Amino acid sequence: MERINKYIASCGVCSRRKADELVLSGKVVVNEKVVQELGYKVNDTDVVKVNGKIIHKEANNIYIMLNKPKGYITTSKEQFGRKSVMDLIKEKERVYPIGRLDMYTEGLLLLTNDGEFSNKLMHPTNKIEKTYIVTTTSNITDKQIEMLKSGVDIGGYITREAKVRALSSTQIEIIISEGKNRQVRKMCSSVGIKVTNLKRIKVGNIELGDLPVGKYRYLTEKEKSMI
Repeated sequence: MERINKYIASCGVCSRRKADELVLSGKVVVNEKVVQELGYKVNDTDVVKVNGKIIHKEANNIYIMLNKPKGYITTSKEQFGRKSVMDLIKEKERVYPIGRLDMYTEGLLLLTNDGEFSNKLMHPTNKIEKTYIVTTTSNITDKQIEMLKSGVDIGGYITREAKVRALSSTQIEIIISEGKNRQVRKMCSSVGIKVTNLKRIKVGNIELGDLPVGKYRYLTEKEKSMI
C-alpha cells in the first residue's frame, strides 16, 4: 500500500504536491468514495479516479530525450493537421513532453510518464537552467548582449538576469532559468535581434550532444540524477 499522493504521481498525473491539492479539493475518488485525507493509502486493486477519470500506474517510468525538429508542435495531440512530437515517439508506455518548444524551435526536449520528475524540472522554484543557441543574419552588438544579460521587458514582464555570450558575430548562447512562453524569442526581439534559428541544447546538466534530429534515446541513470 502507498499514500494516495504517491500513487497519483506514479500514475504520471502530476507531482505529489499537486496530488495533495487534488485530494483536498475533493477531486480524488477511491472505490467510488471521495477521499480528502492526505494520509489515505491505496493498493493496486483499488479503483482510483482523478477528475472523474480512472488512473493506472504505468508499468515502467520512462525518461526520453528527443532532438525535436522544426515544424513539430509540442503537444500530445495533433492540432489542425500539424505534426506533433508524439508522432516521433514509438513506445508502448504513454509519455508526455516536459514543457514546450514552439513549432519553429528545435533541439532538446524531454518526455516522461513520471509526474514527479516532470514537476521537478518545471517548477519555477527549482530554477532549472535551459541553454539555447540563437542564430541571426545581422551582427549582434555588445550592447544587445548586455541588455539581455540584465533583463528585458517581454510584454509586461521583466526577465531575470540571463547568462549570455557571443559564439560569433551572428550567434549567441543564452541560458535562462525561467519558462515563459516563447521567452528567448521575445527577449531577442525586445533588443532588436531577429531570430532566424533557435535551438535548445541543454536542460539542467543534461546535454543534447550529437543525437540526430528527429531521433530519441533514453536518459541514463546518471542523467536522471543530474536534475
